[in-house]
Amino acid sequence: MPVRRGDEQRRRTYAARVRRVAGRPSVATGKGRYLTVRVVLVGVLVVATARLVQVQGFEAAALSVKAENQRATLITIPSLRGSIEDRSGVKLAFSVETRALSVNLRVMRKNWAEFAKQNPTKGQNFETRAAAAAAFIAAKLPGKVTEQDLLADFHKQQDFTYLVKDVEPSIADEIVKQFPEIGSEIQAAREYPGDTLASNVLGLANWRSDDPDVSKHGVHGLSGIELTYDSDLSGTPGQKIADTAQGDDAFVIPGTERDVRAATPGNDLVLTLDSDVQYVLQNQLADYVAKSHARDGQAVIMDAKTGEIYALADNETFNPNDDATYTSDLMNDKAVSTPYEPGSVNKVICATAALDAGLVKPDSVVQVPPTIQIAPGQTVHDAWSHPVQNFTVTGIFAKSSNVGTLELAQRVGPDRYLAMLRKFGIGQPTGLGLPGESRGYVPPRDAWSASTFGNLPIGQGLSMTVVQMAGMYQAIANNGLRVEPRIVKEEIRPDGTAVPEPAPKTVEVVSPQTAQTVRDMLRAVTQNGRNGNSGTGTSAGLEGYQISGKTGTGQQVNPATGAYSDTLYNITFAGILPADNPRFVVGIRLDAPDTTLPAGDSAAPLFHDIASYLAQRYQIPLSNGPTPYVPLIVP
Repeated sequence: MPVRRGDEQRRRTYAARVRRVAGRPSVATGKGRYLTVRVVLVGVLVVATARLVQVQGFEAAALSVKAENQRATLITIPSLRGSIEDRSGVKLAFSVETRALSVNLRVMRKNWAEFAKQNPTKGQNFETRAAAAAAFIAAKLPGKVTEQDLLADFHKQQDFTYLVKDVEPSIADEIVKQFPEIGSEIQAAREYPGDTLASNVLGLANWRSDDPDVSKHGVHGLSGIELTYDSDLSGTPGQKIADTAQGDDAFVIPGTERDVRAATPGNDLVLTLDSDVQYVLQNQLADYVAKSHARDGQAVIMDAKTGEIYALADNETFNPNDDATYTSDLMNDKAVSTPYEPGSVNKVICATAALDAGLVKPDSVVQVPPTIQIAPGQTVHDAWSHPVQNFTVTGIFAKSSNVGTLELAQRVGPDRYLAMLRKFGIGQPTGLGLPGESRGYVPPRDAWSASTFGNLPIGQGLSMTVVQMAGMYQAIANNGLRVEPRIVKEEIRPDGTAVPEPAPKTVEVVSPQTAQTVRDMLRAVTQNGRNGNSGTGTSAGLEGYQISGKTGTGQQVNPATGAYSDTLYNITFAGILPADNPRFVVGIRLDAPDTTLPAGDSAAPLFHDIASYLAQRYQIPLSNGPTPYVPLIVP
């Protein structure tokens, strides 16, 4: 259809006008918009200025209080203390996470005073709130805290107080949910599932918060292995930042925790102890002490080759789960801390020195008189009356002749004897690492009197612990090589890596040949013969096994007179199981038993019972035949 000229002109004119408007703004429109923006900006500035004046001039105090009540706080995350296990992985001590409930009394009083003022008709105030909280907490924690004790805590005249500790986390959460003003602090409690089992070795650890450095708050050792290895067990605390409210760090605002550095758990300790053997030794020792009417007793079971301690016992010890037993006497590990004069069990040193020097042989004959003078006016006699008799060297030690031992000691000489004494480790720390360990006592050579060398060879005038005593026989059992005893086997890091303890130090006391000769000779101690050919420890014998050992009866000093007592003794025994292929060494000491009783006269029967248990538990192979009979006294 043809377009009329007039219509075409109108469309072109309209289109051109549209293009002109779109391509070039008019001057009038731009000025209007600029004016509008200026007006808006001025308005915003006026409002902001007014708000700034209000904040700085009128609300500064209120906002300062709010900032104080809600601030970023650095919070320490306690590390989990490592566990202590026996050689088979049985846990002897471990930690569990707990909560300590607390309250900021200053804030609680202030808040509830304000609430009561603003809500006078509701009848709620600090007193009603404290009573409700005390009733609720006591109901949730029966046997741990009473409502009366809690009410007393709420009414203390102080700003802050702990209410109850060692609360299970789930119960603590319930309490805090019901009463948000109650603070819940992460802590830990140390658990000892065996109660008194090996507590003399383990010691005690508990939550400590007395250090001004909060990062050091945590479970720390107070005694025993827990103290010695505290830094290894403790781990490294972590940290987190959180906003806290109500002017108290215990009130963390949910969802504000940040910049968390996780705590690193402590290392686990693996001990050389066997918890079953430890249990049996503790009980057998306690029963025997009671039967012998002794004041107390100590015993140790040691690996004959490695020096590892399988059990270390006092007849009575404390329960780390019961603070009523935290007495100095019960917490004293006398097996390492209390030295004593061992008596004839110490004669092994003279026997070893004489044989090692080639002065005698086991079947050498020595004429032994009934007494021997060791200094002017001082005479030593045997425990039984006898005329001059011919003893074999084996017989001197099997029958425990004091006179015969001193006859041999004079051949050895004091200097050679002292050198051998030191090689056996007497008067020196054992290296065991338990706190409070005694090194025993050997008088210095330049302090020896005329009678000193008449006492030392028979186990008087010097002292040792039961661990040191067993260590002498460990050297004989291990072919003359003394190995420092140890009670910690390895540490297990949090990543599972096992880190063995450093290898123990060793001392070559005598040659393997001399050690075997001494070991074979001491088998006669358990010999049951006729015509005076029985040893002093026949009751230590164990059917099917050859036993080497030595009895001891050491006089104690009477504290009232300062002289040796005729009624107070240390009854000792040290033995090797079995003598022909040593596996264990056992040392026993009874403190002042009633020597008129069969059990009080010798510790050999207790050795028999311990050895019998060890042989069964570890399926120790039988010896290759009975102990050979040897003469002890000859015509």
